[in-house]
Amino acid sequence: MSMPAIKITSSDYDRLDSLLARPQYRHLPAAEALRQELERAEVVEPEQMPAGVITMHSTARCLEEGEGREYELTLVYPTEADGTAGRVSILAPVGTAMIGLSVGQEIDWPGPGGKVLRLRVLEVTYQPEAAGDTHR
Repeated sequence: MSMPAIKITSSDYDRLDSLLARPQYRHLPAAEALRQELERAEVVEPEQMPAGVITMHSTARCLEEGEGREYELTLVYPTEADGTAGRVSILAPVGTAMIGLSVGQEIDWPGPGGKVLRLRVLEVTYQPEAAGDTHR
């Protein structure tokens, strides 16, 4: 499966780039995966971000196609992550996979036990840029 085209806001890009420079994150395998996503992303200004794209602090309804289960996930920074509340760290495999995806796009990501899971974005229910909340 080819990697879908993704968009990231310039402010998210700058914050994530700074996050990856921190010693506690710099050498994690997840940091390398996120770095690769940032390198291939189209960077746009926050006010130019389409509403149906997952940005930092966005909440999205997603379908895991293998099981047919729906999830509502909010993409957050590592210190804000809380699995019980559906707050997924950008450094978790699914978080890294979600950034920049648009409604209708799908991506494979490694699940438990080496199983590959396919996640499809059904709806972005909240996006800070679309809500005018660009000072996160």
